[in-house]
Amino acid sequence: MGIIEKIKEIEAEMARTQKNKATEYHLGQLKAKIAKLRTQLLEPPKGSSGGGEGFEVTKFGHGRVALIGFPSVGKSTLLTMLTGTHSESASYEFTTLTCIPGIIHYNDTKIQLLDLPGIIEGASEGKGRGRQVIAVAKSSDIVLMVLDASKSEGHRQILTRELEAVGLRLNKRPPQIYFKKKKTGGISFNSTLPLTHVDEKLCYQILHEYKIHNAEILFREDATVDDLIDVIEGNRKYMKCIYVYNKIDVVGIDDVDRLARQPNSVVISCNLKLNLDRLLSRMWDEMGLVRVYTKPQGQQPDFSDPVVLSADRGGCSVEDFCNHIHRSLVKDVKYVLVWGISARHYPQHCGLSHVLRDEDVVQIVKKKVWIETLYLVFYSLIHLYIIYHEFVIIGD
Repeated sequence: MGIIEKIKEIEAEMARTQKNKATEYHLGQLKAKIAKLRTQLLEPPKGSSGGGEGFEVTKFGHGRVALIGFPSVGKSTLLTMLTGTHSESASYEFTTLTCIPGIIHYNDTKIQLLDLPGIIEGASEGKGRGRQVIAVAKSSDIVLMVLDASKSEGHRQILTRELEAVGLRLNKRPPQIYFKKKKTGGISFNSTLPLTHVDEKLCYQILHEYKIHNAEILFREDATVDDLIDVIEGNRKYMKCIYVYNKIDVVGIDDVDRLARQPNSVVISCNLKLNLDRLLSRMWDEMGLVRVYTKPQGQQPDFSDPVVLSADRGGCSVEDFCNHIHRSLVKDVKYVLVWGISARHYPQHCGLSHVLRDEDVVQIVKKKVWIETLYLVFYSLIHLYIIYHEFVIIGD
């Protein structure tokens, strides 16, 4: 029996099992088994040569955004309108067969936008190019899930389910669970608050399913069984997602209003070029990029080429800013002068731990290395003179 058949068999057993206090331990074990099988399903086949047509593209720019959706929902058209890159589009499905990259020039930054082939139901099981699409999506900073406004509910549920099945968590934060494997000592189970979804016995059974007999686990929130399994697996990717409802020109105003009010959603029409500026603004906010402009000493700030930082990728401190310019710069920094939102007054003397905000201006003041070098040479010469003088006295 193959992995997919085993997963379907367990899912059928879970569907037949009534959810109550008596069956929660059994259901927890079944969920753990499915998670293990899905992890095996995503692993590349042993002995694979890695040949074939390339799919991944080199990262470029200050951020990466992935377009995910069903075939023929307008992803290729949206890419063309936002970047000017031509991606073949038509009224039939599966027009895009490879990953098409484009660059969005927005707010003095370059954002890479990837038009991925349409996901079909069953992509997590290897149908179509689902595995490759999802692998590229995991390397992105955020996801734009493009949906047909007339079919949005069903498509959104299917896409979310497919992405959940391969370990991609949309608009969620990692569970507040501390987990660490040990070599000895058994299982240490603790929590900082009452738990309503998981108890000690269920936790032991799930860990036993993973053949983990020595571990330390601490719950800092009222987590679910799925949260616990995600922490044990350790390969989940938590990403921000914007639900982009396209083709609003073919639905009624009430439907447009309902979709626009949903969390993390933007309604657009590629056909009418409607609300694309709102989409770009929302995408910028979700990416959390921070532009920092440099100011050479005695000169005006350079507003043409900012240093772009990200809180999600490396941080936004002065030290991160210096490392972005050059790794060796940090040791030469005496202090920095900061103008902008993060400064209490203009300019503010700041150290390496100061957190920068968007559109701050920074001037780096370096240590006077030449003076220190001169002092070092001077004291070295004095030391040599003393040693020489002592030898002369001893010689006499």
